[in-house]
Amino acid sequence: MDSFKGQGGIQMLLTAEQEAQHIVSNARNLRTQRLKQAKDEAEREAAQYRSHMEDDYQKSLSETSGSSGSNVKRLDEETEAKIKNLKTSASNVSTEVVDMLLKYVTNIKV
Repeated sequence: MDSFKGQGGIQMLLTAEQEAQHIVSNARNLRTQRLKQAKDEAEREAAQYRSHMEDDYQKSLSETSGSSGSNVKRLDEETEAKIKNLKTSASNVSTEVVDMLLKYVTNIKV
């Protein structure tokens, strides 16, 4: 009877060992799945962050280009206004300049 108990004990140990192997195997599989899931989530978050940063960069780039374009437009308008003022001033004094030149050309110093 003792031999029967001994064999039953061995059988129980073998069964327990097999169950332990299944538990360990399942735990490894779950860990592998969790690692893969974490990696996928990290890649997804990195892609979202990269996309967000790219959008911000493009936005700031377009704002910078836009302000540069508006600066050029503003400078063109200022330049045109100054040219117009100079032409107006020149036309106002042109008769005086012509009279002064004629006066000096026609007067002969002896």
